Amino acid sequence: MIKLERTSVMNFENAVRGARNPMNSWDRMDSGYDENGNYVLGENDLGLAQRLASAGSDHRKFLRQIFVSVDITAPLYWWKEFDTYKVGTVANSTSTMHKIHSKPFERSDFSCDRLDEGGLSALDSLISYLEEQRKLFCEDKGNRQPWHNMIQLLPSSYNQMRTVTMNYENLINIYYARKTHKLAEWHAMSDWIAELPYAKELIMIKG
Repeated sequence: MIKLERTSVMNFENAVRGARNPMNSWDRMDSGYDENGNYVLGENDLGLAQRLASAGSDHRKFLRQIFVSVDITAPLYWWKEFDTYKVGTVANSTSTMHKIHSKPFERSDFSCDRLDEGGLSALDSLISYLEEQRKLFCEDKGNRQPWHNMIQLLPSSYNQMRTVTMNYENLINIYYARKTHKLAEWHAMSDWIAELPYAKELIMIKG
């Protein structure tokens, strides 16, 4: 399970202007904002952007200046793989250390959409135990043993939300490395990437 919410794409104008700096070709800029505040690339700017994007990472530095912020809710087993791409990204996460006891444990806290009946039964038993320990800790926070039991038994299917900032260069790497991955979460993220502004022209550039 993965949710990608509250997406914001920023800095297109500055990135495109910067792409023209090497040749001092600012007079050829033909982009602008539409009535909804979206930055729309003109024919000249889009052509240049596509050529640079396709020419390789040395030439498409401007893509590192197009920023994307998004709230991602995903299981811990997915976040471990996402951290491969932490260069050039920033993330602020919800805290299991400080807030694991703040609400009752329930199935919706876990990515369990691909478990069979046996797996769901095992998860329900673990949830029941975690909830018992949570209640014990809430009754007596001076006793850290229930807290340790929760932290060390928390399964990797536990969902965590992080606010992540990336750039279009990161997204090229993610898209081509993970779009055929066996984890369904990567397929969903690839679909999200494909819907970003000018994704077809600037991100999905191989082939």
